[in-house]
Amino acid sequence: MGKLIINEWVKLFRRAGTMVLVGIVILMVLGIGAFLKYEEIQNPPQENQNWKQDLTVQIEGDRAALEETGQNNANLKMFYERQIAINEYQIEHDLAPETNYNVWSFISENMGAIGFIGVFTIIIAAGMVSSEFSWGTIKLLLIRPMNRSKILLSKYITVVLFGVMMLTILYVVSAVVGLALFGLPEESLPHLAFVNGEVVERSLFLNLIGEYFLSSIDVLMLATMAFMISAVFRNSSLAIGLSLFLMFMGSSITMLLAARYEWAKYILFANTNLAVYFDGVPPVEGMTLTFSIVMLFLYFVLFQLLAFFVFSKRDVAA
Repeated sequence: MGKLIINEWVKLFRRAGTMVLVGIVILMVLGIGAFLKYEEIQNPPQENQNWKQDLTVQIEGDRAALEETGQNNANLKMFYERQIAINEYQIEHDLAPETNYNVWSFISENMGAIGFIGVFTIIIAAGMVSSEFSWGTIKLLLIRPMNRSKILLSKYITVVLFGVMMLTILYVVSAVVGLALFGLPEESLPHLAFVNGEVVERSLFLNLIGEYFLSSIDVLMLATMAFMISAVFRNSSLAIGLSLFLMFMGSSITMLLAARYEWAKYILFANTNLAVYFDGVPPVEGMTLTFSIVMLFLYFVLFQLLAFFVFSKRDVAA
């Protein structure tokens, strides 16, 4: 199995496009850092002496919105309750909002790039099996003294390793660039999370690692689906197109359905964002971390069973 994974890894990095994807992530982080530093120089951040009054006004607005719309929408109700609780906690404990960029805020800013990593991982996953058929190399691969399940598993593990590598590059490069351009914060401010109706303080460093990890679950599930489509239909275009459509539209459609129907909690995209159970609001009232993990496991098993069953039974003689 190890040799199969190494072989797939070598084949992956023999493609010029793979290094281009890695380069895009690095350049993206550098570009964001340069832009934010330029903005900081042109418009130096100023400390807001009236931040408590501003938060008080925001709290009053959130309470009004809670009374007006929150009572008819459980999701909005929990959202406004979270906002109010965190703002009240900041005022009570004299925790002024951060106005200057630092290495931690820069790393957090670059979490948006995880979406691009998802796109890149989907592209790799979609072509991992279908490309063997389109290039005509599938016969050479299957004549090896290895059963088809091990061959397919080695390809899937390579996809997962690629996604992990890209996330690690994003985090490390963000940390290095953020430290070089913005430095460490003057004060060690905590991250305020809303858990079980209470505000808790967390380490910014550990919280960012957790957020990056939890955000990668969406990438993993979509890459697994793209891999399954590639194995079942041998069509990378279909795998990429369908996976990207669901990546960009799946969560929005799910949230619209979740606002009206309780059964929306069984949809894949209602469960991919596990971060809401550690700091946030679940899409449907009553959803729990255990429920979402079980749903993700069931979808994962379904995707894998389809991929391995079809790949094992497919006739490749033609």
